[in-house]
Amino acid sequence: MARKMADCRRWPSDTNCSLTIIGEEEEVIRAAAEHAASVHGHEDTPELREQMREFLEPADAYSNEPRAQEPLPG
Repeated sequence: MARKMADCRRWPSDTNCSLTIIGEEEEVIRAAAEHAASVHGHEDTPELREQMREFLEPADAYSNEPRAQEPLPG
């Protein structure tokens, strides 16, 4: 199974979050949802987890270089 990545640097945040989570898809979704709730104040819902699943990237796309932020989807 291919490893996935959730990279907080991709999105604007009040805290300028730099967390990147890499692992198996379900591990990343679980950790990213917990992070979104505890750090960013989002509610951990099935809808949030599904939205996160759509935003996952391949782990091999990771770079330690600064990343341009994307606008949050509507």
